Amino acid sequence: MNQREKEEYLREYSLLKAQGKPFFPYAVAKDSLMGCLVVAVIIAMAILFGDQLGPKVNAATTTYVPRPDWYFFFLFELLRVIHPPSFVGVSTIGVPTLGMILLFLLPFYDRGPERRPERRPIAMFTLVFVFFAMAYLTYLGTSAGSPEVQTIKPPAAVVASGKGVLAEFYAGRNAVAQSGCEACHTIGDDGNPGPGPNLTHIGSRIPLLGIERTLVNPTAPMPSFKNLPPQQFTAIAEFLSDLK
Repeated sequence: MNQREKEEYLREYSLLKAQGKPFFPYAVAKDSLMGCLVVAVIIAMAILFGDQLGPKVNAATTTYVPRPDWYFFFLFELLRVIHPPSFVGVSTIGVPTLGMILLFLLPFYDRGPERRPERRPIAMFTLVFVFFAMAYLTYLGTSAGSPEVQTIKPPAAVVASGKGVLAEFYAGRNAVAQSGCEACHTIGDDGNPGPGPNLTHIGSRIPLLGIERTLVNPTAPMPSFKNLPPQQFTAIAEFLSDLK
């Protein structure tokens, strides 16, 4: 902005300011009215729809599926698609922190005189992209099922064995995800790193019979799986045996 443009801007601003209305009581009254309207809507929704509390907490379960509040669904869905644990901190802390810093520094690096949306393509593109990304992730998080999923790919030997063996592998993979194994074990990029060992290559260390004995008579605090239906028990044991 050169000196002439700056003088024109200040002159136009002074004229608009002289024609305007004072902040008090006009702007204060509008903001107060809007605040009361928002509070009234929240109260009405609380009366009509009630709270969204889930079932009572059961400290003994290992398969509880945590769900955040709706305004964190976009972050919840983002974590569902980011499997490597090394990126969890970046997505949950790094990206939101960087976004807040950029917002706080906005008056310092965006010093252009233009305020019309059509003359600020970069800012408007960023705004639209972030808005629709958060809205889409929120929608996916709202309609998402259980995050207890298993995404490890079948080894080459399983793929080469034919469709029947491959179908058994996928059946065992689903059974492992539904049985809560990932609450204490890591399998591929999914699960938790403890207190149980990493099971990504468990089949190369323990034979099938050893895996079955461990499932029946495990070391505490791992629960026993001997009461599972025989078909599900066999599917889990054979799936773990294929992880080599």
